[in-house]
Amino acid sequence: MEKHFVNWWRVLQHYPKHYCGVFGVFGHPNAAELTYYGLYALQHRGQESAGIVTSDGQRFHAHKGMGLVSQVFTGNALRELPGHIAVGHTRYSTTGSSLLRNAQPLTVDCARGQIAIAHNGNLTNAAKLRDELEARGSIFQTTVDSEIILHLLAQPSRNGHGSTIVDAVRRIEGAYSLVIMTHKELIGVRDPHGFRPLCIGKLGQAWVLASETCALDLIHAKFVRDVEPGEIVVINEKGLNSFQAFPEQQRRAFCIFEYIYFARPDSTIANRNVYKVRVEMGRELAREFPIKADVVVPVPDSGNCAALGYSLESGIPFEMAFVRNHYVGRSFLQPTQLIRDFDVRVKLNLIEELVRGKRVIVVDDSIVRGTTCKARVNNLKEAGAKEVHVLVSCPPHMHPCVYGIDFPDRSKLMAANHSLEEIRKYLNADSLHYLSQGGMVKATGLPANSFCMACYDGNYPVPYDPDLDKEIIERRNGSLPTIAESLAKEKAQIKLL
Repeated sequence: MEKHFVNWWRVLQHYPKHYCGVFGVFGHPNAAELTYYGLYALQHRGQESAGIVTSDGQRFHAHKGMGLVSQVFTGNALRELPGHIAVGHTRYSTTGSSLLRNAQPLTVDCARGQIAIAHNGNLTNAAKLRDELEARGSIFQTTVDSEIILHLLAQPSRNGHGSTIVDAVRRIEGAYSLVIMTHKELIGVRDPHGFRPLCIGKLGQAWVLASETCALDLIHAKFVRDVEPGEIVVINEKGLNSFQAFPEQQRRAFCIFEYIYFARPDSTIANRNVYKVRVEMGRELAREFPIKADVVVPVPDSGNCAALGYSLESGIPFEMAFVRNHYVGRSFLQPTQLIRDFDVRVKLNLIEELVRGKRVIVVDDSIVRGTTCKARVNNLKEAGAKEVHVLVSCPPHMHPCVYGIDFPDRSKLMAANHSLEEIRKYLNADSLHYLSQGGMVKATGLPANSFCMACYDGNYPVPYDPDLDKEIIERRNGSLPTIAESLAKEKAQIKLL
């Protein structure tokens, strides 16, 4: 039996990374506490850092830290965040290192007063904008693209009417759902293509903004509606006002992977319950690939709904043969000879009696690099499964995501570099099947032109320059000249003159 000696962090590298969760409250005396619970409900969207900034109408109060929401915030920390307005953020880093200085919400103190921002998404023109801002003297404190938006908001309006937020969002490109706070206002913004979710809720007289409706449910807020693509909602003492920053309608491009993996199954997005969509994806799998088997087994938790759908459609019994450990935490201890296959067992353990001697269909939401799926198949066969058939509730990932999901570059995507048969052999599976793109879209009940599916078909709704992405990485790796090197170069040029 192969032995895999890896730490916790390497285990998580085999899974698609979440992006971020944003939350905001206006008009509630316990805004910080409500935001804490809202972020708790959105914890699945990012586990690296969390932060809350509040306003009491006069000044900001902030607390941020590395780790889970429950680790960052204590009762004392929340009591030190007074105010009736709050914004919160829970983060996974898709741009910028996983450091405290990059934790959000970000704040700035400018001529217009203090501004705080929480951002979910990735800007595709970040390098260009940052270069322009730095050339005009802007000084950046972080390496996250979200800070670019703050700098744009802090600048005077170019048309003189003070609509700086409209000016700012018309300059940025890519994916962004924003929750912004000033001393007296809470603002929600969604990019014109609607890549990332953002919804509006009401709790008594208080207003709430959140990445997903599951956060509204936890605090007993009533769902009002989704923020529309390109819409800016401004909430203050007069209520909620809405503005469309992009009068010309843009192509809709909601990230379909929200339905497949990222969103919580109890959330509703675009009037579609995520749980029901995932079950229907499983049903579509059964219609497309009927297989003679004895049991359907999901890979928890994201494969649960699709596996249930396959079972319901096919009539094959459903069993939770893999048991997930929900309490996996960071560990700096390397597994030793005492623990074999640590990367297989740290998150999921198999109930062998449920699969021994049986033909097993194992359902997962996606295969990115294939390492984890291979371990699961081997685990099943070592437990005595007669056959293992792998079914995936989405098409093969063929292209990287540049809008906020940490799918690796194309060279590391298994399906982009290997045939279906090659992948099947690598996984040691008896058969391998992916849901078709048409079946995936059909399961949502929405038209295909509603979605961004670039990671499957390479059709990017917003163009991007791979060379600029490379430049960002090089800059963050310190490959650009230091100040001393730049001065030496200038000195040499002066001598030449």
